[in-house]
Amino acid sequence: MPTPDLTPVDQQLSWRPISDADIDGWEGLLRRMAVEDKPDWIEQRADLEEVLQASKNNPELDTILGVDGEGIPRAFGRISANPGSNLVHVFGGVDPAWRRRGLGQSIHHWQVERARKRLEDAEIAGGFIRSYVEESNPGHQALMESAGATVVRWFTEMTRDLSEPIPEVDLDPEFEIVTFSDELSEAIRLAHNEAFQDHWGSEPRDEESWRFTVTHPEFRADWSLAVIDNSSGEVAAYEIASYDPESKELVGHDEGYTELLGVRRNWRGRRLAPALLAEAMRRIKASGMENAALGVDTENPSGALGLYERMGYTPTRRSMAFEKQLAQPE
Repeated sequence: MPTPDLTPVDQQLSWRPISDADIDGWEGLLRRMAVEDKPDWIEQRADLEEVLQASKNNPELDTILGVDGEGIPRAFGRISANPGSNLVHVFGGVDPAWRRRGLGQSIHHWQVERARKRLEDAEIAGGFIRSYVEESNPGHQALMESAGATVVRWFTEMTRDLSEPIPEVDLDPEFEIVTFSDELSEAIRLAHNEAFQDHWGSEPRDEESWRFTVTHPEFRADWSLAVIDNSSGEVAAYEIASYDPESKELVGHDEGYTELLGVRRNWRGRRLAPALLAEAMRRIKASGMENAALGVDTENPSGALGLYERMGYTPTRRSMAFEKQLAQPE
């Protein structure tokens, strides 16, 4: 299997692909990292299982785990790419007790070489890697900068205090807001792919990845909505929501989170997005949540940031997307 270009200190760890038997240890590693890095979200067990089970992934080649002499995971790396795409996402981390030993650099080197090989095998040219980094994690930023990656996009997390009045948004009589259902799921998926086809960094959701989204333990169908155009029966817009039971510990309050919000091109300018947000807020508040939250591409030309600010959302944290071209071998 591919392994990192190990330095002597790296050889204190044994390296192998991540398997189902490693889920508990991998989850524990992420928890130890979270204590130090204080992220606003931690991957759940279901997310780790999906990495190993999704048909687009090859964990034997695309994951790596470093364990110490007692078998405790101390570092990991993985890559992910949609079939036919020249974009490879990279993920990884090091146990806080094992940082500043060059492990992060070695894992990144492995990620770059594995991404290049995967694209080469697929006969895809002009590939690049992308990593999302929280602004509050200077160590991760420094690693990406030292590896020659550059910031290409900024994102903002926003929170809305639900003790403040929720605006009333009048919806034209031709439209109806309905609750997410299994019967509507496929139509909402197709609506999402259409709505986001011109958004930076977005790739279509296939049936498998969409099914994972709407069956995830954190998914909240009762907060997830669709706008139906009654004249055609089509889904004109949608909102997909989730709830992380650890949100209070991570960000200091309970919150319902809007994962996805989109309006199809032919229905834009009809105030469907604010109507969906207002209805989602009412449902989230009725469930006892203190806040509603979402994330936004700060540079999105659609004006989403301004919409959220007008709806009462305020910025809380920022993150950035780093990218690195893979045209030339290192």
